[in-house]
Amino acid sequence: MGCDGYRVTAPPTYPDAVPATPTARTGRTTRSEPLRRALRLEYATVAWNALEVFVTIGLGIAAGSLALIGFGLDSLVEIFASAVALWHLQGAREPERTRRALWLVALAFFALAAVLFAGVARDLVTDHRAGESPLGIAYLGVTAVVMLSLAIGKRRTSAELDDHPLSHEARVTFLDSALATGILLALAANAALGWWWADTLAAALVGLVAVSEGIAAPREHD
Repeated sequence: MGCDGYRVTAPPTYPDAVPATPTARTGRTTRSEPLRRALRLEYATVAWNALEVFVTIGLGIAAGSLALIGFGLDSLVEIFASAVALWHLQGAREPERTRRALWLVALAFFALAAVLFAGVARDLVTDHRAGESPLGIAYLGVTAVVMLSLAIGKRRTSAELDDHPLSHEARVTFLDSALATGILLALAANAALGWWWADTLAAALVGLVAVSEGIAAPREHD
């Protein structure tokens, strides 16, 4: 109580509030925006390839085309690679986690190569000749454009995030686009020129590229 009859109180105190610095906010924003974009790209890749598996393998069986069937199996590898990339993106950025992710992608490629080479050997031994597939040619044309667009987006995003598995998976997606173009040309050559061997050759090339990518994947982190 003061001398004039009024109570004297101390001014209220508040806990110290430390506002987020512009640097901290920018860092979180810089990381979160490309991360969300990377996740959207991977989910889109999984969705497209899930459709691709049924379409290309079905068309391949109908036409007796090993290249189309092999491309459908490659779509399974792409789904697996995307799942690995998603697992890595949503977890801690640890070297061991990154190394494991790259090895998983490599093993998937080796499995694909083994299946394709077995099919090529069967075709050569039995003198199997693939039939024509106009629907397969049309679908592969669309797929080549879609996969190329996704690959470019992933490549740019992986550079922003400095994410090695995503960078390698972007090459997997680009390979998918290149393979779609190559098999499309092989099917067109078979339909227009009767080059039945082009289908088997395309399948063999898919297998060779798969081996190359499988060897390169674990080295990405070195």
